[in-house]
Parts: sequence; structure tokens; C-alpha cells
Amino acid sequence: MAWYQTTIQFRARPRGMHLVTDELLSQLSELGDFRVGMANIFLQHSSASLTINENYDSDVRRDMEMIMNRIAPEDAPYRHTDEGPDDMPGHVKSSLFGCSLNIPVRDGRLALGTWQGIWLCEHRNHGGARRCVVTIQGERKSGASAKRK
Repeated sequence: MAWYQTTIQFRARPRGMHLVTDELLSQLSELGDFRVGMANIFLQHSSASLTINENYDSDVRRDMEMIMNRIAPEDAPYRHTDEGPDDMPGHVKSSLFGCSLNIPVRDGRLALGTWQGIWLCEHRNHGGARRCVVTIQGERKSGASAKRK
């Protein structure tokens, strides 16, 4: 059994649901060394979240943003308001979606379904760049050795 861990950074994005599968994979070349395993992707923020959903039709991301804004509107009578009107709704939305994903690894790839992609859900108007810790546990392919970063 082998382990690999790294920190990656997603570029800053505006509020909304963003397909980030390719951006993640471009920073995770070591994934190709694993024959089988599990990848954990942990977002180190409390006002953004991760989810797996539709990777084709961008209307799904727009509709999801719309419904999340109805579930946790900025004008609710929140007590935590020190960081602006988008902060507390961001915490609510982050808790609903969650901050980590576990995805099986098969033959050096994430075993996502045909229409599945990884979304970064940015719940702040200006959240900035977001960091993830990616941990892969599994069996390396024959001939693949641990690489140092």
C-alpha cells in the first residue's frame, strides 16, 4: 500500500458553481502512478465547498447556484455578519455540500462517471484562491515509485 499527499490551489473565481476537474488533474500527475486506490480531496475553507455533479450542461451549475441562494439567502437574520453579507450564507452552503470528496482511483484515473465532474462551489463574492489537500492511498502500478515533491 502506498500513500501520496500534496496541496493544490484552485485559481480565484467569482461566486458560483465551477467545474474544476481539469484544473485539479493538471496539478495531480502522480495520480497516473496508481493502479487502484482512493483519492480524498479536502478543501481547506469554510465558505466554499466541493461536490460531484453534471459536467456537461452549465445550466445545471447556474440552477444549483440559484437554488442554494434561495436556501441560504444573504438577507436572512444572521448573527454572524462581521465578514460581510455573503459570509454566513457561505458557511451554510459549505456545510450542506461539504468540504471533501472521496473518489475511487482505477488505472491511474479518477473513476468518475461519464457525466460527472468535480465542482468548486464558491459561496463568497470574492473568495480568492482556494487550497485543497489531496491524499491518495492505493497500490502503485508496476514500476511506479514514490516521487518526491
